[in-house]
Amino acid sequence: MTAPTQPPAATPGQPSAATPGQPPATPDLLYTQDEEDLRSAVRALLADRADAPTVIAATESDTPYDPRLWEALATGIGAAGLLVPEKLGGQGASHREAAVVLEELGRSVAPAPYLTSAVVATETLLALADGEDGPAAALLAELASGARTAVLAVPFATPPSGARAALTSLDGTVRGVADAAVADVLLVPTAEGLYAVEAVAPGVVVEPLVPLDLTRPLAALTLSGAAGTLLADADASTTAVRRGLLAGAGLLASEQLGIAEWCLTETVRYTRERHQFNRPVGSFQSLKHRMAQLWLEVVSARAAARNAADALATGSPDAPLAVAVAQAYCSGVAVHAAEECVQLHGGIGMTWEHPAHLYLKRAKADSIAYGSAGSHREAVAELAELPAP
Repeated sequence: MTAPTQPPAATPGQPSAATPGQPPATPDLLYTQDEEDLRSAVRALLADRADAPTVIAATESDTPYDPRLWEALATGIGAAGLLVPEKLGGQGASHREAAVVLEELGRSVAPAPYLTSAVVATETLLALADGEDGPAAALLAELASGARTAVLAVPFATPPSGARAALTSLDGTVRGVADAAVADVLLVPTAEGLYAVEAVAPGVVVEPLVPLDLTRPLAALTLSGAAGTLLADADASTTAVRRGLLAGAGLLASEQLGIAEWCLTETVRYTRERHQFNRPVGSFQSLKHRMAQLWLEVVSARAAARNAADALATGSPDAPLAVAVAQAYCSGVAVHAAEECVQLHGGIGMTWEHPAHLYLKRAKADSIAYGSAGSHREAVAELAELPAP
């Protein structure tokens, strides 16, 4: 099948707005051959280095991230620089390719700081890097190479509409920062502007917290007279942080899609193999109905997630709406799929050795990341100019 004709590409890392007076382009929800090739490479890597026993073992260790896995994903495949323009050392791809990577990370619940560093922090810096010079551009090049990672120092539950400074200056505490415990650089929005702070700098204390999802560590970040590099003033900082959170929320839907797809596939496989009364339990009509309903939800989630990724990639003016719709729907689908996976696996689904609990915890944690489904439904009503329910 011939791939559909693509619209003119936006400048890598800086989506272009739709042409005034022209109708918006029809969203492309299909995967290109290049995207499928990327998927195959990422899936093969994760199958080799992040299978279920390996991930479960990582949650029981003091080092949740495998540096060799991150090096292979970020550098070997080049996934860390997908959103970064080639002139800054990146791959010059788009949010569509990054969404494919996140689908596969969701399917394996592999612990890797991809969403927080290669998407949210990178998008935030892209809003500030006007040229090849300056601290933002230099940091982008380091992130694109996979040599360093960065996180945006805001609570993981912050929605795009909540892009405001959590601190007045580089003094205070921010709790619930995802991946802060393993980051090299902290992007700290304050009332003065956005600062880049080294995680090991004097006056910086990163205290790990006990998260529900053990594959994505959370931490409390405390700054006390820390020194940092000012990247932008207050107004530019707010715009950049909002852009980073919007991309994070939009591509998180692809991770949730990957979670739901794995849960459905694994549940169908198990119910075909598990027998009761000399027949597969999957042949019972009540279970067929439940899995058919779940399949319909996953298909719809794929359309919503792909629409959000395509809107971000093309710089569509409807991107905030597409992201809000995707998050309002996909978070619930991922949780439902994970709950069904645990329940339909019976007793084995309740054990620590089976990975079903990892998917349920990731789905639950993701359901409030970058805004809850309720907050995104409110955003849909506001953006679509509809009365709130």
